[in-house]
Amino acid sequence: MTDTVEFAKMNGLGNKILVVDMRGRKDMVTPQAAIALNADADTAFDQIMAIHDPRAQGTDAYIDILNCDGTKAQACGNGTRCVVQALASETGKKSFTFQTVAGILNASEHEDGMISVDMGMPRFNWNDIPLAEEFHDTSRIELQIGPIDNPMLHSPAVMSMGNPHAVFWVNSDPMEFDLERFGPLLENHPMFPEKANITLAQVISDSTLRTRTFERGAGLTLACGSAACAAAVSAARTGRTGRTVEIDVASSPVRIPLTIEWRQDNHVVMTGPAEWEWAGTVDPVTGTWARDAALAQAAL
Repeated sequence: MTDTVEFAKMNGLGNKILVVDMRGRKDMVTPQAAIALNADADTAFDQIMAIHDPRAQGTDAYIDILNCDGTKAQACGNGTRCVVQALASETGKKSFTFQTVAGILNASEHEDGMISVDMGMPRFNWNDIPLAEEFHDTSRIELQIGPIDNPMLHSPAVMSMGNPHAVFWVNSDPMEFDLERFGPLLENHPMFPEKANITLAQVISDSTLRTRTFERGAGLTLACGSAACAAAVSAARTGRTGRTVEIDVASSPVRIPLTIEWRQDNHVVMTGPAEWEWAGTVDPVTGTWARDAALAQAAL
C-alpha cells in the first residue's frame, strides 16, 4: 500500500470540500490528517469526502465524511455533489448510489452540470434529532439567545437531516447577525447532546429563502447543503413556503441558488452546482500533501 492517495480540492457553492480517493485501501483518513490539512491555508476545508470501495451491494461507493476538526459527519449535501462531479468526470456515469453512515444516497448529474442529491427523509422526533429533553412539537422549541423579554433569536425549528439542525427564523438579512459570535454557543448548547448545525433563515417569498449557517464541527461556513434542506423542510412544515423552494445562501460567493424539493414521498432532493479547483496527492495518515499539476480532473 502506497503512502499517498489522490485528492481533489473542490467546492459546492463555496462549501470547501476535499474529495479523497481511498478506493483499494482498507484504512481511513485519520482525524490527525484532517486537522493538519485544515491548518494549511491551501487545503483548509469544511468537509473531507473520502471515497471508499462499496460495502453494500448495489452501491457505487462508501463515503466517509470528516469535519475540519477531525470529527465525523453523517451528511454533507454540498460535498456529495462534489463527489458526483468527480466520479462522473472519471467514469462517464451520470447516476450514483452512495452509502454513508446516515444511509443510502442517490445522486445524478444533469446535462446542464447541475447535480441532484436525494438527501433522504427528515426526522422530527425529539430523540431522533437528538434533543436533551422531550418536545412534542419540534417545529418550534423553547430555546433563545439574548434578553428573556427581547431575545435576538428564539423558537427554532429542529430536525435531523442525518445530522442535527436548528433553524432560527429572522426578519432581516442573515448576514446582519453576528453568527460567528453566538454560533458556537448554540452549536454546543446543552439542548443538543450531539451538537447541532445552526441556521438563520429569512423568508423572501413563498418559494424563496435566504440562509446562513454555523456548521457543527466546521464553524462559520460559506454554504451547508444539509442546512439548506433543513431550512426548506422547516419552512414548508410551518406553512412559510411551499414544498419546493430556492435557497439563496447568503454567505456563498457563488450566486447560484440551491433548489430544494420536499417530495410527497418525504424525501428531500437538493439540486445545485459543484466546482473542481485543483488536484494533488495526500498521505491519509499524516495529512502531508503535494499539489500535482499533472493530475487532470478526470484522473481523481
